Amino acid sequence: MPARGSKRPPFEIEGHTIAAGSRALVNLPVGKFTNNTPVELTLGVIHGRLPGPTLLVTACVHGDEINGTEIIRRLLKISSLNRMRGSLLAVPIVNVPAFLNRSRYLPDRRDLNRLFPGSSTGSLGARIARVMSDQLIPRCDAVIDLHTGAVNRPNLSQVRVTAGDKKSFELGLAFRAPVILQAPVRTQSLRSTCFEGHKPIILFESGEALRLDAPSIRHGLQGILAVMRHMQLLPTKRGGTRSTRKNTITSKKSYWERAPLGGLFTPLVALGKTVEVNDTLGFVADPFGGPETPILAARQGVIIGRTNEGLADEGDALFHIAIFDDLAQVRGQMAAANQALPDINAELDDHPVPYDPFTEEISQTDDS
Repeated sequence: MPARGSKRPPFEIEGHTIAAGSRALVNLPVGKFTNNTPVELTLGVIHGRLPGPTLLVTACVHGDEINGTEIIRRLLKISSLNRMRGSLLAVPIVNVPAFLNRSRYLPDRRDLNRLFPGSSTGSLGARIARVMSDQLIPRCDAVIDLHTGAVNRPNLSQVRVTAGDKKSFELGLAFRAPVILQAPVRTQSLRSTCFEGHKPIILFESGEALRLDAPSIRHGLQGILAVMRHMQLLPTKRGGTRSTRKNTITSKKSYWERAPLGGLFTPLVALGKTVEVNDTLGFVADPFGGPETPILAARQGVIIGRTNEGLADEGDALFHIAIFDDLAQVRGQMAAANQALPDINAELDDHPVPYDPFTEEISQTDDS
């Protein structure tokens, strides 16, 4: 039965019943490990007292991308969500086997984000994908999937949406990351499954694997709350939504600058910086005392990803650049975005991460 004063029925999944106006953790069975230990997806459910849309938030589709897990942990601790409309479904760790191994990939070395929509009789990864595709995606009205760059490859805070998907693009604007990148669909990904099922989905990319950092966590948490207000799960802030940065800028194309030869790699340009054609981004040096070869930008744009590896083989991806035709228009917006972290109060930033790997400075927490 609905909770007292409720106007909606309970949320039901896998034999569990969550009354309106309450929250619960539900374990969804997937399979078993080699030692007969169950493999389960732990789902956080906050089922609002009043009717409204359902938002699904996921993290750790790649098991070493732990920033998203921390973002969801903080999200689930917010007491004010008990008064929201609609429902929030949150999976802090989708790829449980890879998470336990501190690895991007499943134990069979497959990428879970290339196994969707999955199979109930396939590999362990395919079964995880099938649980997501059958039991969670159909129940939601929109999805936010949280990612990072790979090990030693940090990403600037950015949202990725499928090109031509207007509803997803609208959610991306509501999230208000510094950059939206419109990307083609990757087959057999969570994004492609949502796209084919007509479920708006945005991917939040920020930071790097196996590392927690303040900008990623704070941008991600504030962005989710902004989307929840946009979807009317939460009331709009009085006086409108305040932001420390200008409007999000949109790129329809990006590319990687790669190492022209192998050697010792030194980057000279930080994430979030605008670059023009032939700007020097870094250099690769001959370890035996030979010449230093500069890495030059072939297109103008904004650095949205880079490697921090000190060694590069010929052809290695070094700088990820989002392309913009009118660089003057975006330069001021990016400068504003890089000035400060989003405003966030102490309840949301309960355990601030003080180290900012993008600037190598101690981040200052704003509890206003």
